[in-house]
Amino acid sequence: MKDKLQAIKEEALAQIAEAGVLDKLNDVRVNFLGKKGKLTAVLKSMKDVAPEDRPAFGQLVNEARAQIEGVLEETKKKLEEQALELQLKAEVIDVTLPAKKNNVGHRHPNTIAREEVERIFIGMGYEVVEGPEIEYDEYNFEKLNIPANHPAKDEQDTFYINKEIVLRTQTSPVQARTMEKGNLPIRMISPGRVFRSDEVDATHSPSFHQIEGLVVDKNVTFADLKGTLEQFAKELFGEETKTKFRPHHFPFTEPSAEVDVSCFKCGGKGCRFCKGSGWIEILGCGMVHPHVLEMCGIDPEEYTGFAFGVGLERIALLKYEIDDMRLLYENDVRFLKQF
Repeated sequence: MKDKLQAIKEEALAQIAEAGVLDKLNDVRVNFLGKKGKLTAVLKSMKDVAPEDRPAFGQLVNEARAQIEGVLEETKKKLEEQALELQLKAEVIDVTLPAKKNNVGHRHPNTIAREEVERIFIGMGYEVVEGPEIEYDEYNFEKLNIPANHPAKDEQDTFYINKEIVLRTQTSPVQARTMEKGNLPIRMISPGRVFRSDEVDATHSPSFHQIEGLVVDKNVTFADLKGTLEQFAKELFGEETKTKFRPHHFPFTEPSAEVDVSCFKCGGKGCRFCKGSGWIEILGCGMVHPHVLEMCGIDPEEYTGFAFGVGLERIALLKYEIDDMRLLYENDVRFLKQF
């Protein structure tokens, strides 16, 4: 038995010396000192040793275990040091190399303009409401007092998915959907993407963005509309900004108007920016047509309202003096970095 114990010890020490890596060293530990290891098996066979020889035999087993464990621990430390040294060599950092530039994104001019408009109207007590970009013809045209074959449909030529479903030409359908709910009074703006069958040029695109507003309440007048838009223009373009209303026609409002603001570059004196007129067209507006209120389940004898709509790209182009609308969609980082 003593010879067997010596042979196991020598075998263990030889395998430790040959291990070379931590994984193999752990295999040696399990093979000799584990629950089913060779040295553990010798210890379990002590019952076969004569009682008077057991103390001496147990001492020999413990000495062998202690020697193997000592060599294992010493070898483990050496292998860990070697592994760390190799890792440090492989992961060396050259501090003289230039650092990697952290490219930070930039907000799009449209996003900046939208957030500013939303801030202004939220400050006036308005709610921001969004709706579907794929809309029913009923909401996009019929509910806005634009029946089939109406000439106004030609001005808003859009993309039809089928006879009843279109890509919305304006965000006004959101207003119709909100009025149908009957939660009065209403003070809301509806920003979002719209679609029209336009040729792409410096001022047109088949896909652009609008922000439309709606107020429905008792005793709402055109004076309320004028005051609201005047305050909006002053907060957006500056306190010195003046507004001018020109008669116009929109099927869903009556009376209707186009709104101009005094040129915020020349103060109304006339410059290249305003083409010498001193005024810049900014949006369309009007009192909600009584028939539109009726179609949405609101009594026009009790309630009145006003609506307005502005092109988001138009605000961005004016505010940041961008000459070509296409720049907003080309995703050129050099352009976006300016904002």
